Amino acid sequence: MRRTGIFLVLAICVLTMQGCTAGENQNTDAIDVEEDKIQIGLSFDSFIIERWQRDRDVFVSKAMELGAEVNVQNANGDIEEQISQIEYLIDKKMDVITIIAIDGEALTDVVKKAKKAGIKIIAYDRLIKNSNVDLYISFDNEKVGALMGESIKENLPGGGNIIMISGSPTDNNVSMVEKGFYNAIGNTNINVVRKEYAPGWLAETAFNFTNESLKLTNNIDGIMCGNDSLAGQAIRALAERRKAGSVCVVGQDADLDACQRIVEGTQTMTVYKPVERLAKSAAEFAVSLAENEEITTTGTINDGTYDVAYEKLEPIAVNKENMDEVIIADGFHLEEEVYLNIPK
Repeated sequence: MRRTGIFLVLAICVLTMQGCTAGENQNTDAIDVEEDKIQIGLSFDSFIIERWQRDRDVFVSKAMELGAEVNVQNANGDIEEQISQIEYLIDKKMDVITIIAIDGEALTDVVKKAKKAGIKIIAYDRLIKNSNVDLYISFDNEKVGALMGESIKENLPGGGNIIMISGSPTDNNVSMVEKGFYNAIGNTNINVVRKEYAPGWLAETAFNFTNESLKLTNNIDGIMCGNDSLAGQAIRALAERRKAGSVCVVGQDADLDACQRIVEGTQTMTVYKPVERLAKSAAEFAVSLAENEEITTTGTINDGTYDVAYEKLEPIAVNKENMDEVIIADGFHLEEEVYLNIPK
């Protein structure tokens, strides 16, 4: 759906009755041909999760570098608003719409509407179900869960009781992370004694659930958290009972405060997902799709109805031992920021 607008500007001096000679005051400007840029819509769930602002900035920067313009929409966690914003992007005749879905099932119809209009769709980080998107690009979410489970196994070699605080139940990634986590702790003496979901990824859910769990039993050895924001609130609840650092807590996203907690000893590990690589790759794929170029991905994934192209990036487990070589060496956070509260 590449559009080309041609604007021809030609100024001609007309010979007047006053005797203007040929060539006198006659001026022909160069033809100005301007080509419309590729138009990419970028629809965000919200910016409540720290990493999304980084994803946005890197995606927009790379797309602009490749000659595209990006229209960013933020639904603030409201699924009806996200649907409305995607319809707006359809009306604006985007070439490609990249979507970070609030609800992987609620967007099926509007995605089909966009595809019917000839717009290419990228499901970014979260799969959109039964909609036959042109590309799903994310990290290996089952491996994210597996890395969490392996960390808990290593820190609780004799087993123990843990609680789980997963993310939003409408986020398709949550079930994939849980699958990897359960597989990792299978055939061990690690027992999941309580489990909760955080609707809309509301971090306070973790604080309240951890408090409730500690009231029921003081025998909690580990906490699996769906992301680092949840981990931070779980640790806040532990700290109020002087248990921070004695309970194994895992999360994901490598937020700055999570990395600080890891080197300080209150959080055990986080899963680093190099979002710059994800966002840059997504922008490159978006431009290729807009140009109707054939794309090559690492595999496919079934969205419930269709097998769709799947670009899968590898996550990395981060703890105190490899913080410098992974997070700081990759430039994700600065050394002085990570070690802000303790001498290195």
